[in-house]
Amino acid sequence: MATKPHASLQPNSWAFENEPLIKPTGFREYDARWWFGHPGSDVAPDLNLYGVQALGMGLGTLIHELGVEPKIVVGHDFRGYSLSVKQALEVGLMAAGIEVHDIGLALSPVAYFAQFDLDIPCVAMVTASHNSNGWTGVKMGAHRPLTFGPDEMSRLKEIVLNGEGVARSGGGYVRQDGVSQRYMDDVAEGVSIKRPLKVVAACGNGTAGAYAPQVLRAMGVEVIEMDCELDHTFPRYNPNPEDMKMLHAIRDAVLEHGADVGLGFDGDGDRCGVIDNEGEEIFADKIGLMLARDLAPLHPGSTFVVDVKSTGLFAIDPKLNEHGCKTDYFKTGHSYIKRRSKELGALAGFEKSGHFFLQPPIGRGYDDGLVAARAVLQMLDRNPDKSMADLRRDLPVSFGSPTMSPQCDDDKKYGVVDRIVAEFEAKKAAGEAVAGRPIIDVNTVNGVRFTLEGGAWGLVRASSNTPNLVVVVESPDSHEDVVSVFQAIEAVLAGYPEVGEFDQKLGG
Repeated sequence: MATKPHASLQPNSWAFENEPLIKPTGFREYDARWWFGHPGSDVAPDLNLYGVQALGMGLGTLIHELGVEPKIVVGHDFRGYSLSVKQALEVGLMAAGIEVHDIGLALSPVAYFAQFDLDIPCVAMVTASHNSNGWTGVKMGAHRPLTFGPDEMSRLKEIVLNGEGVARSGGGYVRQDGVSQRYMDDVAEGVSIKRPLKVVAACGNGTAGAYAPQVLRAMGVEVIEMDCELDHTFPRYNPNPEDMKMLHAIRDAVLEHGADVGLGFDGDGDRCGVIDNEGEEIFADKIGLMLARDLAPLHPGSTFVVDVKSTGLFAIDPKLNEHGCKTDYFKTGHSYIKRRSKELGALAGFEKSGHFFLQPPIGRGYDDGLVAARAVLQMLDRNPDKSMADLRRDLPVSFGSPTMSPQCDDDKKYGVVDRIVAEFEAKKAAGEAVAGRPIIDVNTVNGVRFTLEGGAWGLVRASSNTPNLVVVVESPDSHEDVVSVFQAIEAVLAGYPEVGEFDQKLGG
């Protein structure tokens, strides 16, 4: 049996160099994230390399328990420490009797593609996605194209923290070359954009910079590269297409170059953000609605899955209704939406954070920022007389906020949200006004989504992968109303000392 890891160890010590460290809170609902630290940081790490090795043995043990073929695709994102984290993970996997197929530096969707390309059931992608430097994590799965959900993650946590990892013979290592090129060829295959399009490709100096320009050019568009040089210090900003700093930089580049669209990719390339030709940031749920409207005539009667952070327009859109399409609102989280889309046989799943799950015949069902970008370009190609801004204006009117993330510790956030849910339920029961209107509905499937008279709504939930809450607001009336509803939420959160500063705010 494996050694039980410590929940904390003092860095720069004998124990830290000899014993595994894994903070339990790093095991999330559908992936794993830890503060690994970096030179100059004074924050103690949650994980060391022996802890990563224990994680690998635990994952290998779980793979055997699940009864799938003991082979796994492993890749890593572009950070200064990701390769060493990956290699420690591989040592643990091999010790558990797993045959490791290492694809090298990769995007998360490249690792998912490799499961199909190499006919291997399991995947472990070492990435902290859009998190700041110092974070690391692993996205895992054992049944393509799905990734782990709460059941698998709970069992993995139990195996690792209890030292239940089992050493087995039969482990091995294979270095797989050429997967990245085959992935890029696959994404661009059969795509020839006939309409002349100028595209800003923004990668925030993350891993996508090694992929996006080449793939987009292969589709036949003119590409203006923006921060596509790999630099794991992320000198301008973290590659995160939900972050307003990145979105504003893309906007400026689109306007400067007269581009038709700006596409921004996150640190591991499984998300895509979009700026239209007028420099407007189109949040991912609205992009999802635009894509659904484009695909509905081609695939009438389709089902689309969206998360609870997404716009309410899906349910009432006249074009989707005209073509007999249905929308299913489900719990936020890439693993949840991916799994739900497969269960329902949906044509696509959309998550407001920028994950797009395009199912056969459009995609393979996993989240891929470049496949999403391909769908956007094909939508523009099918509408040669309309700009991206025209397609945005074709949508029913609503005003939405970015996804805002006030700080709240992992060991406190769920309890805080439970109390906030109860508070909004009490407000509705008492007929108390919020932003000047009564609450007409409270949805608690994932935190609390309250709807006000007139259709404006707000959401407060716990982030599944960072020590934050998540706040989203939408109104059919005006941006000023969005600010008003946000300020009402902000006033509620002010009563919880466990909730810290917002990463970004509305209305100052």
